[in-house]
Amino acid sequence: MDRIAIIGGAELNGTIPISGAKNSALKLMAASLLTDQPVRLTNMPRLADTKFLGRLLQRLGAELIEQDGADGPETLLHTPEILGAIAPYDLVRQMRASFNVLGPLIARTGHAKVSLPGGCTIGARPVDLHLKALEALGATIDLHDGYVFAQAPRGLRGAEITFPFVSVGATEHAMLAAVLAEGVTVLHNSACEPEIGDLADCLNMMGAKVEGAGTSIVTITGVARLGGGSHAVIADRIETGTYALAAAMAGGEVRLTNTRSDFNQALSDKLIEAGVSVTPTADGMIIRRGPGRLKAVNIDTTPYPGFATDLQAQFMALMTTAEGESVIRETIFENRFMHVPELARLGADISVHGGEARVRGVERLNGAQVMATDLRASVSLVIAGLAAKGETVVNRVYHLDRGFERLEEKLGACGANVRRIKGSGSEED
Repeated sequence: MDRIAIIGGAELNGTIPISGAKNSALKLMAASLLTDQPVRLTNMPRLADTKFLGRLLQRLGAELIEQDGADGPETLLHTPEILGAIAPYDLVRQMRASFNVLGPLIARTGHAKVSLPGGCTIGARPVDLHLKALEALGATIDLHDGYVFAQAPRGLRGAEITFPFVSVGATEHAMLAAVLAEGVTVLHNSACEPEIGDLADCLNMMGAKVEGAGTSIVTITGVARLGGGSHAVIADRIETGTYALAAAMAGGEVRLTNTRSDFNQALSDKLIEAGVSVTPTADGMIIRRGPGRLKAVNIDTTPYPGFATDLQAQFMALMTTAEGESVIRETIFENRFMHVPELARLGADISVHGGEARVRGVERLNGAQVMATDLRASVSLVIAGLAAKGETVVNRVYHLDRGFERLEEKLGACGANVRRIKGSGSEED
């Protein structure tokens, strides 16, 4: 199993280009199942998660070509025919987003058999909202033997759907199914993340009629069929925020390009409050941190446009050496403090009570062996290692490869002393 070793103390200075958004690319790939025409996705990230989903789509009948086009990395997806509307456990278990093929399969074929995604290290993350939305659209759902058996032989029909709480996955899944439903579907209390708007833009490019994406009410007028076309994946706001926090931790000046500063306004506000300089640019942002300790600040994770739960672990790493005490409240996932014991191995002073962590800043972290527990936790340990004295070795970095493309290369180009240690074995999430 691969490991990543970091020798801390080097400032970061340079430019980091941001890749396409993982959380958007996965849903766009699933959307390609809705048509028998080719769909070209540009600005595609090359990640373990996109590879996992690609294998599943090929199993379902998709032809997939990865190539470098005029606009950078791109993936061409073409599913002229669904060869079998079955998504088996051995593929779905590797990545939860694979479950989102369920809606497109029902919409296009009228039936599907998709494995439940199983447990998750950051909480239960149930899919009941997904299933209730599909039932509202007219699908018959049966659960047994760990699979969802869904049928809509006469097709899906539009419906009014109100989510009891904001769910990005359920909003996207309902959109993916409703575009081919007969009539109008209105989604209330929808998620407002930029990735929702990106999915709507791609679906509309294919001929769908989606309005209101990015607001709490999304209206979808069903169409008889969708076509193909080309769509550019939006920038990854979580990768953007992660490298902004890495620069803030290590010090120096880093320009983040191929991204949008407005996607991370909540983070920018907190960085500025802590004493970091954040300057928006036409194609991203510049992060500067001078000498001296940062100030401790508090955060509460909330749905977009609030502070992203996917940046909570990274921000906690930054606060470990800030002056004072910060309070971090996690309101999205119940088990998302699994990185705390590993940060403590580096010398961090953190106590956890339920969904609240209190971080008392220390003068300095010290390198140690640590273990990654999930995607965002793993990169928080890399960030901490950038400022720790001596060497930090992060084990089980297969988590990192699920969501960060060329991390060592991007950090190394800015002066970080980071390297990958190849292992003889492998492990899947």
